[in-house]
Amino acid sequence: MESDHAVYKTLLESTKAIPWKIDWATTTFTYIGPQIESLLGWSPSSWVGVADWVDRMHPEDRDRVFQFCVSQSQAGIDHEADYRALTKDGGYVWIRDVVHVVRNDDGSVDSLIGFMFDIGERKKTEQELGRLQKELEELSFKDGLTGVANRRMFDSVMELEWANARRDKQPLSLIMLDIDYFEQFNDRYGHIQGDECLKRVGRKLSTAATRPHDFFARFGGEEFVLILPQADEAAAMRVAERCREPRLRAGAAAGAGRHRRAARALDGRRADLWPKAAPARRQEHLKAASGHDPLATQSGRSRFEKADAAFVFLANVDNQMTRETARIDG
Repeated sequence: MESDHAVYKTLLESTKAIPWKIDWATTTFTYIGPQIESLLGWSPSSWVGVADWVDRMHPEDRDRVFQFCVSQSQAGIDHEADYRALTKDGGYVWIRDVVHVVRNDDGSVDSLIGFMFDIGERKKTEQELGRLQKELEELSFKDGLTGVANRRMFDSVMELEWANARRDKQPLSLIMLDIDYFEQFNDRYGHIQGDECLKRVGRKLSTAATRPHDFFARFGGEEFVLILPQADEAAAMRVAERCREPRLRAGAAAGAGRHRRAARALDGRRADLWPKAAPARRQEHLKAASGHDPLATQSGRSRFEKADAAFVFLANVDNQMTRETARIDG
């Protein structure tokens, strides 16, 4: 029998898993494998009681893990817990404790036995996968060309802000913009230069709205959109005016003349949305705002047009720029 015990002990201590046992009544370690020293640097003799286990746990994990393990043990439930264990040199190693509750005949807890596993590499892999997943999610909501939010993200934000505005009975303004003569610009200079123009315009227009909850996105093609929560007509007009400031229009070209000539002319449609109607009404407002290119264009380039006195306002931007943008190769 003594020989069998020695065999089992040898087997346990030759594995990477670290065996241990705690007496429930005294909350002291009656055994812990020697592998603990090679992993954490603490000698087996330094593990006297549960207090040592708790103290050698990362402060951010300590309360959560301790409370969970105690409650599960009291209930007689086998369990697992992941946490960062303190090494003797001050570092941390990710540990997974797998715990089995040993009970007396009367059902009371006698002891806890378990294994500690080094899961550091697994955690690194999980964190990297999490980072990649987050990056993938961000990319799925980002326009691949301009780097600003894409139409998918706009739809999600618009739905959320519309619901918020209805609930709080607050106005919600929408500004839609596109670039005059962009098709001709592409035809003359090619798609590479057209793409560069879109990127410059996107970067500059993204600075027009400055509040934390304002939202800017590429709506599609050469169209961009701004969502302005809790912004009434006057506030939306101020943002629209900023969109036509020279530093945003002309600056979008960053010194490239042909980019500047295309970027300086912006058709703007500002929709003041007062979301008191059913959700379907939101789509009607959006269609009304996005469907007034002909009106803005026929009235002159680089302008906002007012389209609907009740809900949708298309504002006029900078008529004087019309002559300058009439020929993109001016």
